[in-house]
Amino acid sequence: MRATGLNWQGLIEQLQQALPYTEVTDQSLAYFKYPKRTVSINLPVRMDDGQVRMFRGYRSVHSTARGPSMGGVRFKPGLNAHECEVLAAIMTLKAAVADLPLGGAKGGVDVDPTTLTPHELEGLTRRFTSELVELIGKNEDILAPDIGTDQQVMAWALDTYNENTGEATSGVVVGKPLPLGGSYGSKDARGRSAALVTARVLEQAGQPLKHSRVAVYGYGEVARRAAQLLSGWGALVVAIGDEGGAVFASSGLDLEALAQHHEQRGKLEGFGTEISPEELVQLDVDALILAYDYGVINAGNAHAVRARYVVEATNRAVLPEAERFLTTQGVEILPDVVASIGGLIVNYLEWVQDASNFFWSEAEIEAAIDARVLAALDSVTTFAQRSGTDLRTAAYAVALNRLHNATVMRGVYP
Repeated sequence: MRATGLNWQGLIEQLQQALPYTEVTDQSLAYFKYPKRTVSINLPVRMDDGQVRMFRGYRSVHSTARGPSMGGVRFKPGLNAHECEVLAAIMTLKAAVADLPLGGAKGGVDVDPTTLTPHELEGLTRRFTSELVELIGKNEDILAPDIGTDQQVMAWALDTYNENTGEATSGVVVGKPLPLGGSYGSKDARGRSAALVTARVLEQAGQPLKHSRVAVYGYGEVARRAAQLLSGWGALVVAIGDEGGAVFASSGLDLEALAQHHEQRGKLEGFGTEISPEELVQLDVDALILAYDYGVINAGNAHAVRARYVVEATNRAVLPEAERFLTTQGVEILPDVVASIGGLIVNYLEWVQDASNFFWSEAEIEAAIDARVLAALDSVTTFAQRSGTDLRTAAYAVALNRLHNATVMRGVYP
């Protein structure tokens, strides 16, 4: 179902649509069109059988106009420099929409981490981090978890950086375990922001959340958390699943029982009514939350979408050609630069806590995430209403204006 690639030109074309609503000049836009830096690195790793295998890694820093760059490290088969550059640019937009003093970055390794032993995964992580030691830092470029990486990978990255530099710093990596300077809420934040944005937009449209019908494409941490929150607030989560399979219940799924079923059997099949991934995206629901990977909705299946709102809980879940069609059909897209900013916000809060060596409670973190997510959404919806634009155009306009202001004030050196 998923499309095969991210397209830089598609992102630029969508940004061009926002330009009439901004103060951006050709000069400041040029800074956005070209990433600050992209590196490709070869990573030799000794495997458990004694053989040395070569992997290909990447790190793209898109912008540092508003502060140090921050972005995920993904271990994913087929990863390339172009994908990293597009996602780094989206991270820059997210940080600007959330009004955080950060720029965007993205990187990782072309590898399927499920094919590696824990020892091999650690070796690859440490080699990748070692190759980047001179380019990353708490005030330069900050690593975060992404597809195929987790708190343990971030712990290895942090230890490798400290061993190479002789420092005892924690802010160069976020998404770490709590004992190493991590923050509460890091696993839940992206799903939380998707749920918050969905609930707020439905309520503003006069659609009571109670008994609103929601379908969720994905069954990772983001998807499960978004579904749990929306269900707890009264919505009916009628379907959930991904490319591996999906389940449906017209009266709403019992998410706790489904989680237990999945834990015991390792799959969703066998619980309730099974439907195909294609059927899931075609359901007549109030909100379709996309929490899987980019390109779930593309030119090949956009015509089948019947949801009133499509929520990008992951980057670029709706490709531009699909969005153009859906917009003409009256479907509202809640874009990734708003709906999925919870992950970036909690990473920022962790970075701030590491810098001050003062850590907040779980309740304080959740309150801070909620306040920043809703403030970002309100700024975008207000701009959209005032300008008569869709939410993505409004979000990009808000972000470009903030980036423009920072770029102009900095000037050009030398």
